[in-house]
Amino acid sequence: MKYQNFYSRSIDHPDEFWLEQARQLNWYTQPKIGVSKDEYDYDQWFEDGELNLSYLCIDTHIANGYGNQNAIIYDSPVTTTKEHITFNQLHAEVSKLAGGLQDLGLQKGDTCIIYMPMIPQALYAMLACARIGVIHSVVFGGFAPHELAIRIDDCKPKAIITASNGIEIDRIIPYKPFVDEAIQKSKNKPEHVIVFDRKLGVEIPKKNYDIDYTTLVEKSSSIEAVSLSASHPSYILYTSGTTGTPKGIIRDTGGYATALKFSMKYIYGVEEGDTFWAASDVGWVVGHSFIAYGPLLNRNTTVLFEGKPIRTPDASTFWRVISEHQVKVMFTAPTAIRAIKKEDPNGDMLKQFDLSCLKYQFLAGERCDVATLTWTEEKLNVPVIDHWWQTESGWPMIANMVGVQLNLVKPGSSGFPVCGYDIRILNEEGQEVADDVEGYVTVKLPLPPGTLRNLWGNPKRFVAGYLERFPGYYFSGDGGYKDEDGYVFITGRVDDVINVAGHRLSTAEMEEIVASHKAVAECAVFGIHCNLKGQKPLGLIVLKSGDTFKEQEIASEIISQVRKEIGAVASFRDVLIVERLPKTRSGKILRKLLRNIADEHQYNVPSTIDDIAIIEEIKKVYQINKVGIHIS
Repeated sequence: MKYQNFYSRSIDHPDEFWLEQARQLNWYTQPKIGVSKDEYDYDQWFEDGELNLSYLCIDTHIANGYGNQNAIIYDSPVTTTKEHITFNQLHAEVSKLAGGLQDLGLQKGDTCIIYMPMIPQALYAMLACARIGVIHSVVFGGFAPHELAIRIDDCKPKAIITASNGIEIDRIIPYKPFVDEAIQKSKNKPEHVIVFDRKLGVEIPKKNYDIDYTTLVEKSSSIEAVSLSASHPSYILYTSGTTGTPKGIIRDTGGYATALKFSMKYIYGVEEGDTFWAASDVGWVVGHSFIAYGPLLNRNTTVLFEGKPIRTPDASTFWRVISEHQVKVMFTAPTAIRAIKKEDPNGDMLKQFDLSCLKYQFLAGERCDVATLTWTEEKLNVPVIDHWWQTESGWPMIANMVGVQLNLVKPGSSGFPVCGYDIRILNEEGQEVADDVEGYVTVKLPLPPGTLRNLWGNPKRFVAGYLERFPGYYFSGDGGYKDEDGYVFITGRVDDVINVAGHRLSTAEMEEIVASHKAVAECAVFGIHCNLKGQKPLGLIVLKSGDTFKEQEIASEIISQVRKEIGAVASFRDVLIVERLPKTRSGKILRKLLRNIADEHQYNVPSTIDDIAIIEEIKKVYQINKVGIHIS
């Protein structure tokens, strides 16, 4: 197998393999050292190399004669705006903003928070920070002031770059009042708040620390990119932790650039000049790696989309964008596909567009159920690739590496380990398990380039959270198994495994069965308290639009199917029909929240929730059906 030989070389000879990949980039100082140890005795890559991410994303392509190629296509159905931005235009904006930041006193090693909607200025800000060695931390636009204040106090930014507002389907969200309140709440006070006015009639409260973004750029000089060590932090990205305190993932510069260039070619199968679209947000890791840096490093045109898969204006939006902008490879979350499928179950809206430009559809961000994968394959008639990775990894860990070899897609599996990731499935004692036996998904050290370097200001938490559980391995926090062919199946976070009368059962496996019912648009299965058996599973389902279904009949059919495929041991007897499920803004279903509400435990509403009103709706459904500790 071409893939197997390629992969084996990355595991058996990692230094040689990754130094070869690093040579695909235009370094100021080409590295000669592959992997080495840092001051915490943790692996780092290319310690003797020097480069700059902003230079690689912009200046290199202009020097090679591609200044007039589109770097960014901004498509905003919520504002009916479209904009094509060439590499030359990108250079002008980024280099002048970088000059403005420098004039304000920001320099290499300082931190800056970017709190922006999905607009070109968000990418300009990221690339401008990278240009002068300022470590950026993008915080999802619209995050509550309390959450923003926590991040301000953790990373202590010298400046915050924000916008007048974000736009949802049915409302405008003013950002500046959130920033002002967060600064008021925080102990650390940034020196400057740089505000981009979108000119949408939103009032911007003025403070002494305010700087107008447009004025700053207009009066600033264009500056060159600075040379940075490969180990210099490019950004901090916060992810939720089990303690409730966000973890600031640190990403390096040289390893990250190498991994992203590698990903675009060998995982996503795109060549220089192709158009690539990751339908995500710059507040998440996908937005960093595959809206901003990855495509631009590889001289791809990246689509920056400000909208939703539905209601902007309808379920045809994704297909319109692909067709209009000639997208070769697209990447989105399964939840987006399910939303489209719910609105347009037969795919009728898709038929009005010529999608012959699309070569691959990638899905990630949550487990992809077989029903969603199959529907997408049938409607798009292209390979649909589920793949798995984390904020911590920064780029895919398990995938079908279509740029190397398109392997058979096995529904339910994320594919094979990606080059550099020596995936091992371990039991509680840290021993490898046999094929088809579920265990903990780990990666034998060293991790490949581009993965997390540490946690910002908290190396002890880094070691405790990722390295202590299984010495010599990175612990992903997910459960899964490998089959006899080497395909990896991720079954979900290890706390998604429930214990029913002494039997460890995967709620993800049950969810797969529930999702396959013809009436189900999307679902969540999780464990709730049971006085008799300790835990038992509860299924919440959202029905497809348009058809008439007999609710009791559907519940009965689903329960029978779970009993048939898993057995009576699953004790799956409860299915509730709801209008919608609570999700984060990135589309992940909040199963832990659903479980805590059902069990009448205290719970905190995550700041990442898409719509807080849904919690009361869920509570009413539980109360009507007497779900909770009252059930035995």
